[in-house]
Amino acid sequence: MKQLASRLRRLDDALADLPLEEPMLLTELDGFLTGISVCPEAILPAEWLQGVWGSDDSGVAPFDDPLDVQWFADAVMARHAEIVRDLARGKLRPIFDVDERNGDVLWELWVDGFAEAMALRPDGWDAVANGDDRDAAAALESLSRLIAIARNESPLDSMEINAFEDRATTDLVDGVQRLHTARSRRQPDSPAQTIGATSAKIGRNDPCPCGSGKKSKRCCG
Repeated sequence: MKQLASRLRRLDDALADLPLEEPMLLTELDGFLTGISVCPEAILPAEWLQGVWGSDDSGVAPFDDPLDVQWFADAVMARHAEIVRDLARGKLRPIFDVDERNGDVLWELWVDGFAEAMALRPDGWDAVANGDDRDAAAALESLSRLIAIARNESPLDSMEINAFEDRATTDLVDGVQRLHTARSRRQPDSPAQTIGATSAKIGRNDPCPCGSGKKSKRCCG
């Protein structure tokens, strides 16, 4: 992984400390947030944050101190907002881990996080795959192929897989940018903007959108 800003290093440490059997790595979180950002349907933070910290059906975050909930939610939301800005500029900058032994980019972890985000709205992604926007469908097909390779579920032979792996990081960035462009054509008000507008209307006595289970005024509000 390239040198990270201190806020991202702190977030990486916080993810590792979550009381989960297999917490997300930072690169997985980055792929997950990117998938949320280009999802064809809006997903509120109260829902997808639970996927990050692995809360149970109660939706309560696994932190004892409300300040920890607020810091963690703010840090994740800040990275999400950064991804949205980069996509709007056409300059997506994924956070990939790198194998220190040979310098290989471990893109598989990132794309697995992206796939987890896709699993939140399978019908929406099916609509993209079968829709009239052929460029979006082709971009999704490219990403789905890489997801299958990363999960050892690809029907391709080894030579074909090697060819796709050689250009995986380029294809990932290109595919995600094309999906972002297609979604912008369909929805001038992007899901990210909708999320922001919805969150801004939450009352102080309403449940906090971070998913902590506390009232907004006693948590992130």
